[in-house]
Amino acid sequence: MTDEQISTLIEDEDSFHDFHDALNDYAPHIEALVALLRQQPGDTGAVADLFRTFHNIKGDASLCRLSFLVPFIHAAETLLARVRAGEVPFTPRLADVLLLSTDRLQQTVEALAANEPTGGLHLKELTASLEALKSLPPPQLERACGQLIDALTGVDETRGEAPDLAALTADRTGDLAFFKQLALQLERRSSLFTGRTERNLTLALLTNQLAGSPVDADQLRAAVYVHDLGMMLLPETLWVGSRVMNDAERALMREHVGWASGILQRIPGWDLAARIVLHHHEKPDGSGYPQGLLADEIEPGAKIMALVDAFESVMVKQGARGQPRSTLRAAAEVNAADHQFDKYWVNCFNRAVQHLLDERT
Repeated sequence: MTDEQISTLIEDEDSFHDFHDALNDYAPHIEALVALLRQQPGDTGAVADLFRTFHNIKGDASLCRLSFLVPFIHAAETLLARVRAGEVPFTPRLADVLLLSTDRLQQTVEALAANEPTGGLHLKELTASLEALKSLPPPQLERACGQLIDALTGVDETRGEAPDLAALTADRTGDLAFFKQLALQLERRSSLFTGRTERNLTLALLTNQLAGSPVDADQLRAAVYVHDLGMMLLPETLWVGSRVMNDAERALMREHVGWASGILQRIPGWDLAARIVLHHHEKPDGSGYPQGLLADEIEPGAKIMALVDAFESVMVKQGARGQPRSTLRAAAEVNAADHQFDKYWVNCFNRAVQHLLDERT
């Protein structure tokens, strides 16, 4: 189904927005129930509540005349029906499939609300994959869930030589130590940011290393530290919270890359880092900011930074909801929006995420 076909199926804009608002209320409840079931997979009450929640979402989609969403939601509901009936156990992989499916549903609805393309979200293909799970016995179901998670997150079973993560994050100059202290000051502005500097640094440097290190590591490290410092010049309500910004606020928010880049431009030797920071919200199709650059005009380091920044935004969003941060879910959301990023670097980013997951096992 094409984007044009989907958009014509929104029969009533008011009903669509009602569904959009309701889904935003349902999503945190789903996350809470899944978190509970991870700890207590045999909690039949939580399973029943989770099933009812998906059933209610499906009913709302039908009531709001969004019939093109119903098969997708029904497929997830059917999977939960099997758990409720005792046919299959509630496993960590099944939990991830349900959360990733909820995320993808939200992404689809958000894209439609913003009049953005939805083709890259592959909702039709994901529906078919979920439907294929409804009759598989437990061992096959577990493997199929793993394959679906891999497809959604861009993370696969391929393993390479583990990189030396400690070496990647070692600072070598006084300037970098100064930049790091500035980044840590930003972290202290909100508990949601705790650990973001180290997360961003490790992921950016590892992505670069897995691509053969085409970007100077120190320049990239400086960009990681400084890229969001301009945020501290903005009202905190704009960058801590989840409310929708108006046009004036959105325009003000876009100023932060220039301010951050300016810090680096004023210190000799960091011109490349300054360009990385300035370009990290540019998009290959020219729809980014502040300059509307096209793919080949964007610094490679900025393409890495764009992926890392998007990943971190999802992690912060999860924390704001009071839910455990999930690397898999954040990676899936980045991959779902891969049209916003350079595909070569998406592949390198996915390999970096895989290495980080391997480090935890």
